[in-house]
Amino acid sequence: MKKGDELILKIEKMKYPNIGIGYVNDKKVHVKNVLSGQTVRCRISKNRSEKRIGRLLEVVEPSAEEQNSFCEHYGLCGGCLFQTLSGENQLRAKFDMVKLLFDEAGIEVPLDTIMESPSLFEYRNKMEFSFGDEIKDGPMTLGMHKKGRYHDVVTVDKCHLVDEDYRVILRAVLDYACEQKLPKFNKNTFEGFLRHLVIRKSYVTGEILIGLSASTQPIYEDGTLFNQAEFVNLLRGLPLKGEIIGVLYIKNDGVSDVVQGEYDVLYGRDFLYEKLFDLTFKVSFYAFFQTNTAGAEKLYESALDLIPELEGKLALDLFSGTGTIGQIMSKKAKQVIGVEIVEDAVASARENMMLNSIENCEFHCGDVFKVLSEMTLSPDVIVVDPPRSGMGEKTSIKIAGYGVEEILYISCNPKTLLEDLMVLSRQGYEPVKMHLVDMFPWTGSVESVCLLKKVSLNDSL
Repeated sequence: MKKGDELILKIEKMKYPNIGIGYVNDKKVHVKNVLSGQTVRCRISKNRSEKRIGRLLEVVEPSAEEQNSFCEHYGLCGGCLFQTLSGENQLRAKFDMVKLLFDEAGIEVPLDTIMESPSLFEYRNKMEFSFGDEIKDGPMTLGMHKKGRYHDVVTVDKCHLVDEDYRVILRAVLDYACEQKLPKFNKNTFEGFLRHLVIRKSYVTGEILIGLSASTQPIYEDGTLFNQAEFVNLLRGLPLKGEIIGVLYIKNDGVSDVVQGEYDVLYGRDFLYEKLFDLTFKVSFYAFFQTNTAGAEKLYESALDLIPELEGKLALDLFSGTGTIGQIMSKKAKQVIGVEIVEDAVASARENMMLNSIENCEFHCGDVFKVLSEMTLSPDVIVVDPPRSGMGEKTSIKIAGYGVEEILYISCNPKTLLEDLMVLSRQGYEPVKMHLVDMFPWTGSVESVCLLKKVSLNDSL
């Protein structure tokens, strides 16, 4: 076996994140975006003694557990890897992937269960669609990146992860852009206009917030941009179940293919209201909020069940976002202090406190490590919910330095959770319970909740 070789491989098992493992003469080969039980044809792209990687070329034979896809975009959109598995089988696949990740790292974690999402379809409250084309210089498309192709975009106007309002808005915006001959942004030349369409919707309040991410480059020869009033009227005239409460123009001249930049409010306001349990949350455009609202209730309920004794305690809510977890904890805890680096999210968290008449929380804006270094605290319990990149070694050591009896770690990325747990274990913390929550049905993503307790370093060796 050498680099460039093509081979037929049976996928024996999977490891998070969505990495299939097969064997050739007892040599392990990793292949992304496959399913356990499939027979695939792949090309070796890396052949080292420590790791061999194959690039998927085709699925020769499906797994015996697969079924027909429910989605019209199957085979093109790269969004839903598990859409040919049943609900039960995808839960088992996610559980096994995470377990193998920790087992291979030699970390003993009491992983006991995986909880199903309350809704399998139309559960997402936010989507970011990209403008582009499916083939080079082809007609404009608006949707998700094509499977295995970074530069190609597939129009996903029948996506089942969102409700009909998203699909109506997507199709209307794409038709309008094509009729007006609005140019799509070229990621190679950095010329053009349209970049992304962001839609947020609360399924509880029905409020819809729309953001058009585009460059500030003139569209017309006279140096003017698109007709903003006409664009707003188009959106407001659509037959929707929900109500559009805000339309934004995000002035995005950044190099990276992400939604960024200051924005103009073309209509309404730049936030919507979301409800979680009996609390109301103001969610600004850039603020993080769990994308599966009903699933978030299950996630937070199961997480806080692991630390029921909060009465009279000072709790830290780190990477606090819009203050969701902190405000839920405030019902029991004596005081909650949240730290978040995104300024908009902190502003929303403070406003949410007033909305919910909460007086025993405070939220600080800044890098978690820096903010904690500047504060004198003696917390009783710490809850962390970091981004996909995890906390990192420096912050993990800082948090462990408080010596609290319990750390509750909520993670959207088991891989970086594992990395942080390895650091925390060297600081005398041991995972005593962990479970998974399927917040993203049909995709390979999964949320995890891990409770760590302080032990003596001698006991942990």
